[in-house]
Amino acid sequence: MPDLLTDLRDAIGSEHVLTEAADVEAYAADWRGAYRGTPLAVVRPSSTAEVSAVVRLAHDAGVAIVPQGGNTGMCGGAIPSGDGSQIVLSLGRLRRIRAVDAPGGTITVEAGVVLADVQAAAASVDRLFPLSLGSEGSCTVGGNIATNAGGTAVLRYGMMRAQVLGLEVVLPDGRVWDGLRSLRKDNTGYDLTQLFIGAEGTLGVVTAAVLTLHPATPARATAWVALPSVAAAASLLPLLREYAAERLTTRELVSRPALELVVDAGLQDPLSSDASWFGLIELAGPAGSSVDVDLERALGAAIELGLVLDAAVAGSPAQRTGLWALRERVSEAQESLGPTIKHDVSVPITSLSSPVDQLAPVLEAALPGIRPIIYGHVGDGNLHYNLSRPVSLPGDDFVARTESLSRIVHDATAALGGSISAEHGLGSGKAAAASAYKSEVEVDLMRAVKAALDPAGLMNPGKVLPLQ
Repeated sequence: MPDLLTDLRDAIGSEHVLTEAADVEAYAADWRGAYRGTPLAVVRPSSTAEVSAVVRLAHDAGVAIVPQGGNTGMCGGAIPSGDGSQIVLSLGRLRRIRAVDAPGGTITVEAGVVLADVQAAAASVDRLFPLSLGSEGSCTVGGNIATNAGGTAVLRYGMMRAQVLGLEVVLPDGRVWDGLRSLRKDNTGYDLTQLFIGAEGTLGVVTAAVLTLHPATPARATAWVALPSVAAAASLLPLLREYAAERLTTRELVSRPALELVVDAGLQDPLSSDASWFGLIELAGPAGSSVDVDLERALGAAIELGLVLDAAVAGSPAQRTGLWALRERVSEAQESLGPTIKHDVSVPITSLSSPVDQLAPVLEAALPGIRPIIYGHVGDGNLHYNLSRPVSLPGDDFVARTESLSRIVHDATAALGGSISAEHGLGSGKAAAASAYKSEVEVDLMRAVKAALDPAGLMNPGKVLPLQ
């Protein structure tokens, strides 16, 4: 496509249109190396106007575009195909924080702003942006919006969808929709803002967003607990709410095999319990609030009821960081076991123990020696049911069984009325599977929306919906 590449260089500068193999390598594969493609080029615009120009040129040339943010995804949603026909549109240069309105409780940022920088900007005006992820030092706002990211504070604040008030979007033909409104109420028709959240760049390119800020919560009380079962972990949730109400921010779950991985990686387990399950609990409130007293009372009641076997409460910020690391380092630690088949499922909280109890024997029968590494978010029914290979099985042979093993996990999830993607999105890795578990009507509606906004099918093709 020499003419298109020339036009792109004219539009945004030749130094920001990358075509050499060494230059595009970092954009051609995901961070785990699980998904890899071959881009026609990587383009790096620095403004909404430049994004619009790039999209318009690609549209007129009939060339597909794959938007990419921090490239921290799990499902291949930001990786091009392998045939060298698609452009990767990197949003990493759209890094401006356009406005911070502390009294109004909003912040307006561009898509390439790193999540940790949004958190810091909020903190600088004594406010909180509550989305918190393990990858927050490198993931970007655009990617968080594209996948409707979740994280560890969904229990209190909801998904990324709940944090977005307005969007600026470059449409598939290059036009710009300016929906950067900070209104809490706007009943003037279809909610276009929500349409683009979770769409993974298949309907347009998000270039900026108005996000909600919350009151700061400097008072924190954090505990690491040993649990008798997953059922106890689920039963503990209403008890914690009884004592802490809206101050309950985080309720995480970690299996013993997952904990052993992070301990082997050098972290310290504060408990000597032989329990099979563990959890992280955090309460947060304004300065001077009694979150520590509330947590102590809740844990005392939980121990009396047998819902908690033992607990370690952080007595300092350093200890709090250490407890959080036991949960946040699991994914990284699992990489030491070789290739991982990752699952990001959600079920009704009252059914949380069912997949754990039911899946292990079925998976063991399908592949003896398989190692489930389970952790997740009890408060919203989200389990990361990840699978590591048997010790004696070569990694490539294990990866080759991804489809059959994933079907076992997904079938069990669907039978419980759950979702096969809770917070990681679908990308190319789960697009076909997701459609298989949806009704024909639901898939038809999704395809109709896609066809209406992107009739040429050039926006991130093969993601969210499988190619026809």
